[in-house]
Amino acid sequence: MKLSVKAPAKINLSLDVLNKREDGYHEVKMVMTQVDLADRVELQSQEGTKITVEMSSGLVPTDNRNLAYQAAALLQKRFTVNQGVSIYIKKNIPVAAGLAGGSSDAAAVLKGLNILWDLHLSKEELADLGAEIGSDVSFCVYGGTALATGRGEIIQPLSSPPPCWVILAKPPIGVSTADVYRRLSIDQSKPNCSDIMKRAIEEHDYKKICDMLSNDLEDVTLKMHPEVKQIKKRMEKSGVDAALMSGSGPTVFGLIQKEARVHRVYNALRGFCDQVYAVRLISQPNT
Repeated sequence: MKLSVKAPAKINLSLDVLNKREDGYHEVKMVMTQVDLADRVELQSQEGTKITVEMSSGLVPTDNRNLAYQAAALLQKRFTVNQGVSIYIKKNIPVAAGLAGGSSDAAAVLKGLNILWDLHLSKEELADLGAEIGSDVSFCVYGGTALATGRGEIIQPLSSPPPCWVILAKPPIGVSTADVYRRLSIDQSKPNCSDIMKRAIEEHDYKKICDMLSNDLEDVTLKMHPEVKQIKKRMEKSGVDAALMSGSGPTVFGLIQKEARVHRVYNALRGFCDQVYAVRLISQPNT
C-alpha cells in the first residue's frame, strides 16, 4: 500500500521565550501558523521491518538522524509493528530555515503510518508521540494555527488568521538554534506578545496581527547574521504590511493583504536572495 501526505511549512507570528527550564530546554509561548509551501512525503509498506528514507535534497541526512526516520522507528517500536516502510520526501521547504520542514515531515510520517499501519491513534496521541521527536512536531500534527507552550509541545488550536499572502525569503546561510538560544538574554519584564497575538487572531484583526509580530530570537540572529537584517529591511521597504524572522531563522517572512503588491515585493527580493516564495496562509488545519 502507498500513501502520500502533505507536510506544510510553518511561520511564527509570535515567539516569547519565558525562562530556561531545569531540563535544559527553554519555556516558550508562541503562535504558529502554516503556509502552503509544503514537502510531499510518500510512504510505501515494505516486507520485514526495515525503514528507508530517500530525499530529493542531498542537504538532509537519510539515516536515524532524520526526523521522519525517527517518527517511523518510534511508531514501529512503541506498537510492535512487524512491517517496514520506505519513505520518499520531495523537499520544497528550504532546509534549516526556521520553517519546521523536518518537523513537518516527521508529523506527516506519524499521520501517514497511523493509516498505513492501521494503528487508530487519535490526533492527541500522535501529537504526544511527536513531542518525543522534536518540539515543533506536535504543532505540525495539529496543523492550522495554534498557541504552543511548554517547550513548544503543548498545543491549543486557534481559529485561522485573516487570509493574506506571505512572502518568504531565506538567505544562503544556516543558523544554529542552539547557538541562538545560548546567546539569548531573557527579558522577563517585556510584555507577553503571544497572548495579544492570540486575541488579535480571535478578533480577526489583521492590523493588530501585523502590529504584534514579535520574535525574541530575532535580535540575536540579526546580530549574528547581518544579511538576515538586510533582507528584513529590504522586505519592509518593498511594501509588506509587516515583516518578521521565523523561528531561530534565517528565513524572514512578510505579510501582504493586497495581491497587487505581491509581485513587486517578490521581484524586489528575488534580485537580492535566491530562495524567495510567494504563498498563502493555510486557512484550515491540515488533515
